Amino acid sequence: MRKGIKIASFSAGLAALLLIAPAYALDMNKNIRIDAGSNTGGQSSVNGNIFVGEGSVIDGSLETVNGSIRVEEDVTLKDAETVNGTIRIASGSSAEHVSSVNGSIRLGQNVNVTGEIEVVNGKIYLVAGSKVADDVSNVNGEISLSGAEVGGNLSTVNGDVLLDDGSTLRGDLIVEKPGGWNIGKSRPKVTIGQNSRVLGNIVLEREVELYISDSAEVGGVSGEMSMDDAIRYSGDSP
Repeated sequence: MRKGIKIASFSAGLAALLLIAPAYALDMNKNIRIDAGSNTGGQSSVNGNIFVGEGSVIDGSLETVNGSIRVEEDVTLKDAETVNGTIRIASGSSAEHVSSVNGSIRLGQNVNVTGEIEVVNGKIYLVAGSKVADDVSNVNGEISLSGAEVGGNLSTVNGDVLLDDGSTLRGDLIVEKPGGWNIGKSRPKVTIGQNSRVLGNIVLEREVELYISDSAEVGGVSGEMSMDDAIRYSGDSP
């Protein structure tokens, strides 16, 4: 299933859940604040932000439709999901699945996600020590890894991709061909930076601007381009 369809299904399901049969504590229009050190179940809102204080344990999902989710340091939770809003998870925290339809996702240092990160329209930032066990994907928006690791595939349609500072991608890096209304930018920029590794292949269903550092490791390039089309560079950036 392609990303747009998959996350559209998620957003529709989340909206229905919140409006018809909420499984958790529901505050329709107000912000939700979970105090530091709390141990609680999942929390849901429709038109509110969710804030989680440091050191908390959330035995359930954080869900909002029109709001952002901010998680402080050393928090354990299951899912963090929003339709229209950003998600920020601070250092040392862990989650099973993180997703947004329209909004960016940023993981702090040493954050562990045991499942996927999914976005439709938004940027994804992973910094030093962060690990995502499964796939990372969006349609529109930059994906940036700085000293981070992804265990599955990394995929986009129109977004620029940067792996830098010794990042590792264990699966494939896939740039999908846009279809229908989703024309997007003409040539996304894909950069495999210093000491970074793509242990799978770079699979290009469309032409991109491809830059590979002399110190990087790439399994191969296939599709609309080959390794011969890559621009090799030394130094911090191309």
